[in-house]
Amino acid sequence: MRLAQDEAEILAAQHLRYRVFYEERGATATAEMAADKLDRDEFDPVCDHLLVIDHALPADEAVVGTYRLLREEVAIAHDGFYSASEYDLSPMFMGRDESTLRQHGQFLELGRSCVRAEYRSNATIQFLWKGIAEYVYAHRVSYLFGCASLPGTDVSEHAEALSYLYHNFRAPEELCVYAVPSRHIEMNIMPSDQIRERDVVKALPPLIKGYLRCGCYIGDGAVIDKQFCTTDVFILQSIARVPDKYFAHLARRERPL
Repeated sequence: MRLAQDEAEILAAQHLRYRVFYEERGATATAEMAADKLDRDEFDPVCDHLLVIDHALPADEAVVGTYRLLREEVAIAHDGFYSASEYDLSPMFMGRDESTLRQHGQFLELGRSCVRAEYRSNATIQFLWKGIAEYVYAHRVSYLFGCASLPGTDVSEHAEALSYLYHNFRAPEELCVYAVPSRHIEMNIMPSDQIRERDVVKALPPLIKGYLRCGCYIGDGAVIDKQFCTTDVFILQSIARVPDKYFAHLARRERPL
């Protein structure tokens, strides 16, 4: 587990992303992406790419898990954050400047998470989370954020899950990020007393369940991502809210802030 070290390793991560998102899950590729079998966009060149590598495989197939990492200081110097196309991020960054970033730590956007099918085990996920924990420590990160996905674009199929997230994990108003008005899908669809909590939690994607266990907040409004054929929700994770047992297990050191 380490960061990509050169262009070839970034290409390997993009190839894995194409295999999972487009070939396996049915995302819509551009003609260029389909020709190259690469999932890529304008954010890739400025991001760090966390990799899980199986050295027993051929070099061009050895990347079996990946996460894309975009630090606040890098986003400020370039074109902002990927998730700004779906959510108004201004509540998180109100009043922040360089001195705030140095004193209180920076935000880190996570995205493009995927694992090759035959490697989807707790071990691979643990490698990715350990890498994120070490990255958080190295760069004094105070918050993680990004979009997490429910499969498919039929909101009616996710009414119970979206309502459960809204009623139980909606971010406090001073931190609450809203979906941009043109893409906002109401999450408060069902009353809380009609939600079958055990069934909903069991059916949630593992990534979302992992964030919930770590004390994350959920933004207001879902967003339909037609390219990836998903229904997205906004995740905001304060490092301070991660239970000590999780951070100590992953980072093997004290939390950075």
